[in-house]
Amino acid sequence: MLGGFTATGAAHAETLPVGTGSYTTNAVGPAPEGCAPLATDARAYVTDSAPAGAVPTNDWWSSLLFKKYNCVGSEPLHAHPLSYLPQAAGLGLSNTTTPTMSGTPGGIGEFHYVYAQDVLVGVAGLTAPVVEVADWTDWTVTPSWSDGTRSMTATIGHGLPFGWYDITGGDAVITAGADLRVWLNDAERIGFSSGGADYVAFAPTGAAWTVAGSTLRNTLDGKGYLSVAALPTTPADSDAARTAIADDYTPYAYAKVTGTRADFVYNEAESMVETTYTAETEVLEGTNSGTVLSLYPHQSVYLDGVTGDGPSAGATLDRTYVSPRGAMTTLVGATSFTTSTPFTGVLPELPAVATGEGDANARLDALLDQVAVDPMSIDNDDTYWTGKALGRAARIVEIADQLDRTAVRDTALAQMKATLTDWFTASPGETGQLFAYNANWGTLVGFPGSYGSDRELNDHHFHYGYFVVAAATLARFEPEWAAGSAYGGMVDELIADANNFDRNDTRYPYLRDFDIYAGHDWASGHGAFGAGNNQESSSEGQNFANGLIQWGTATGDTATRDAGIYLYATQTAAIQQYWFDESGAMPDAFGHSTAGMIWGDGGTYSTWFSAQAEMVQGINTLPITGGHLYLGLRPTDVVENYNEMVAVNGGNPDVWQDILWSYLALGDGTAALAKLDNDREYPEEEGESRAHTYHWVANLATLGTLDSSIHADDPMAAVFSKNGARTYVASNITQAPISVAFSDGTVLDVPVGQTVTSGAQVWSGGGAPSGAVVPTDPTDPTDPTDPGTPAATTTAFYLGATGSLLAEPGTATTATLAPRSGMDAVGDASAGLVLTAENLNGTFAGSRTAFDIGVDTLGVGNATRIRVSYDLTGDGTYDRMETYNYFPTDPVPGYERYTADRGIAEVVGDLGALADGSMKVELWSVLGNAESTIDLATSVVKAPFAGLTLGAPEPDPGTDPGTDPGTDPGTDPGTDPEPAAEPAPEPAPEPAPEPAPEPAPEPAPEPEVVVPGSPGEVMLAPVDGTTINVVWDAPLETGSNPITDYRLEYRVPGAPEWTQVYDAVTATTGAQIRMLVPGTEYHVRVQAASAAGLGEFSRPVGASTFPPPAVPRGAVITANRKSLLVSWTAPISDGGFAITDYLIETSVDGVNWSTFGEGVGTETGTKVTGLFRKTQYTVRIAAVSDVGTGAWLTTTATTK
Repeated sequence: MLGGFTATGAAHAETLPVGTGSYTTNAVGPAPEGCAPLATDARAYVTDSAPAGAVPTNDWWSSLLFKKYNCVGSEPLHAHPLSYLPQAAGLGLSNTTTPTMSGTPGGIGEFHYVYAQDVLVGVAGLTAPVVEVADWTDWTVTPSWSDGTRSMTATIGHGLPFGWYDITGGDAVITAGADLRVWLNDAERIGFSSGGADYVAFAPTGAAWTVAGSTLRNTLDGKGYLSVAALPTTPADSDAARTAIADDYTPYAYAKVTGTRADFVYNEAESMVETTYTAETEVLEGTNSGTVLSLYPHQSVYLDGVTGDGPSAGATLDRTYVSPRGAMTTLVGATSFTTSTPFTGVLPELPAVATGEGDANARLDALLDQVAVDPMSIDNDDTYWTGKALGRAARIVEIADQLDRTAVRDTALAQMKATLTDWFTASPGETGQLFAYNANWGTLVGFPGSYGSDRELNDHHFHYGYFVVAAATLARFEPEWAAGSAYGGMVDELIADANNFDRNDTRYPYLRDFDIYAGHDWASGHGAFGAGNNQESSSEGQNFANGLIQWGTATGDTATRDAGIYLYATQTAAIQQYWFDESGAMPDAFGHSTAGMIWGDGGTYSTWFSAQAEMVQGINTLPITGGHLYLGLRPTDVVENYNEMVAVNGGNPDVWQDILWSYLALGDGTAALAKLDNDREYPEEEGESRAHTYHWVANLATLGTLDSSIHADDPMAAVFSKNGARTYVASNITQAPISVAFSDGTVLDVPVGQTVTSGAQVWSGGGAPSGAVVPTDPTDPTDPTDPGTPAATTTAFYLGATGSLLAEPGTATTATLAPRSGMDAVGDASAGLVLTAENLNGTFAGSRTAFDIGVDTLGVGNATRIRVSYDLTGDGTYDRMETYNYFPTDPVPGYERYTADRGIAEVVGDLGALADGSMKVELWSVLGNAESTIDLATSVVKAPFAGLTLGAPEPDPGTDPGTDPGTDPGTDPGTDPEPAAEPAPEPAPEPAPEPAPEPAPEPAPEPEVVVPGSPGEVMLAPVDGTTINVVWDAPLETGSNPITDYRLEYRVPGAPEWTQVYDAVTATTGAQIRMLVPGTEYHVRVQAASAAGLGEFSRPVGASTFPPPAVPRGAVITANRKSLLVSWTAPISDGGFAITDYLIETSVDGVNWSTFGEGVGTETGTKVTGLFRKTQYTVRIAAVSDVGTGAWLTTTATTK
């Protein structure tokens, strides 16, 4: 049940209670940022007639409302099958059917169906100062234009080949390209081709169209409405074929879509989600209320019924539309359609069929011991990384519960409970580890945020999903904590913020992050990119949906459970299609069967944060949980995808091994277990533990692969099959026994808190009583002893500006690091920021140092390094020194976050208890010629000590004569002191023995000749289009002789030979590779040399040189007698360097080209003069930057 507090009430309170929990309405951190008016009014770009309540974000059209960079219109809105561009003069339309490819096929690359304007629909003379939003429904939006005299609204949406326009103040005008060709003109309808696409425009009956040059015009007979439809035709089609489809569409041209809505029902007995998509229409002429609906592949594959009205009444067209998501099936005359999408079940965790006994159990027990002290192991304290830590602990809870390791389980539960309770409680004056409601935007934001969760409303479903899953886990063991009157209400608030499923709750937008028609989430709050909105980690989106299922089931809230099942089943279908290419939607030239992220206009084999194949593919598989069994629906595809990762990487994974082996186990558990057995000391991914990875992989090796041909009547169930033998699994996370029936007749009775299996593997476990507690405040009045005044404590140190680490943020907000001139990646630590804290006491917690540093620079090729040192006893000698891998920064303004995730380059010494010790943090520049700025206000370093205090250690009662009554003669009334004994005389020294003669020395052995080891981390920093800076860490093992030189080699991925970089002989750990090709990916490897020989090469790492600008878009040409007026839209990407010029060339034969002038500067338009009359010219336009000249945009036009 979602909370029922109103936004109005929240606006007048500082702390708003939700059961025992609470959130604040104070501005405790950054608010959403965009064009200036949005700072105080999220409805600044919304008309008065728009729907009331919280405004939507994270949608395909969000850049129209959440204006970020374009404060007049928006970025392209990729609706599919059409893309649109609202602009001052009207609405641009694009029907791109050929993808633009970039990068390396089979490597890091992208495909985009870029917006390229075919036509512009507007009103004669319209120049609106701003385009607003007049309406929105489940998958439509209505942009609105007005310049005081003329106005227009347009209704557009997903799956709508039609757009409907209402116009006042002038004639309707459609501006086409120079290649306009009219192939149908019969009074009120006109069919034409422009930009390689075919369209039909429909005016009111009897209102004729006129054509002048590239302009179509209609008075609309004073009725003020028209519609425009794109056709699913190609340039190769005949005009007769075009006209035939126009005839099919004509009966529905006047049924204006006014609303759209999707309603879902979970059919528990059939484990099926039945969703009905309805289009509401207003009939402007005639009687037909149906419309034309195009379905995405994830909808058409599960299509289960259509209703319609009109001659076709929902019939399927024999043509499909091209889209970035694949072929779109089209229903003509439809009013609604229904899909029946299977739900394949989730589990709280895999059953311990293999790890519950024997050697496997002993191995898992030992791994659980490693995480027993600190199951969460928090690295950073923002919402995302806290969530990751909660997720790690939740996995440990489930495993430990199955194996009756109750102490480990209860430690993890206590950590989770304390963390969730802290975050779900807003205290007066608190600014961190709490949630704040922003009534302006209708959003609940956790602070500290990260990755734009606060300023851009990004990723709320990613972050909050971890919290919800952890709360569901805790609810199993402490249902009283999860009650609505306790902290359960706060869990419901997080659910409502990310994906509010209650249409009556207007405090939050309906299904914020979920695109109802596209079938998946969008991560960006504003979506203000040329490529549209985007989403990287589809699996973290599924983690949120799984959280709703687990939470709803554990608390008995079937509405929340069923909403989670709807999201989960729908996204499962979409993810298989669009991230894992189930039906071949990705272009062949892309060279991949999996995408790292999808955009509104395409997809990429890349991520926001890494070009490593392991992370590109791994980001769509983590976190590994029992809620992610959908990843194994196609076991053969799992193995193929894993092998693709190995091929792109050039070998087995070097990072995220645990994530990738766990994914592989869903396709081939035996192979995954063999890989895990061969490398047991792999580095853990931050949200994983070795205990969980072994549990997951070992048990899948026994269970086999997911068998989705059998379903259950309970969401917490699954079936696995190995060698034809099935194992049935069901879990009971409710508070009463259940009976689970499978579709083949198998029935499992499951006691409270247990997981039970039958069939090939018979096992049951879990459900032991919980003893989890949250440590109480030592000053609680119920404590029988008064601890006195405690020493000052801290959980994190802030960076000061004058040499000190601080328990609270200081007054200085920034510090500057001097540049490091040179390429050795070493630098001078003393020249940077050196900060200390003294008189520290604490117990080593068995975890690790964590830090989060904000770094910004405007220079290319800069990098920063941190070292953290600990003097455990205060004797002036550092017992432990941790030097971390340096952090390369980009030249784009804005802080980047340097965290411990970069990894440790060198460790000296061990950690132990702090007793009046000290800590030192050094932060300095190791690369680059520019200064770097450190954000002191948000940068923190966390030491791995429990009970960390700033002050003298507690006195030892066993040695303090003032407090020990057993030895202090002045306070012990039970005994009289003995008189002091006389000291015994010392014995006389014995004479020293004669020294034995020394044996003759043996001849020294010949020294062993050992070549250097492999260099450490290698980092590549592209400088421009032809140069890459390379820096690396020296080998940990130098061998028998000093290193005298390094050898660098590079190649294009897949090339058979490496090219050596020849430079001076030097032991400097840095070099530069020059004379490369712009926009090209290169792999680089390094080996060390000494008098002993050449060592092993480092693992190849990749980076791409900066590319030239992308191709300009949407050329519009107006022909005159001896000149052409040419305008265009800037490229979707400048390649990382500002565009400095545009080249315009013309040709009459396509072979010989004339350059107009010496370029036209940065303006996106010019007049090309000096041409001949009545001559057809091919015109091409290219953008120029310091990297070079980009690809040509080519079109044709004929002078008059």
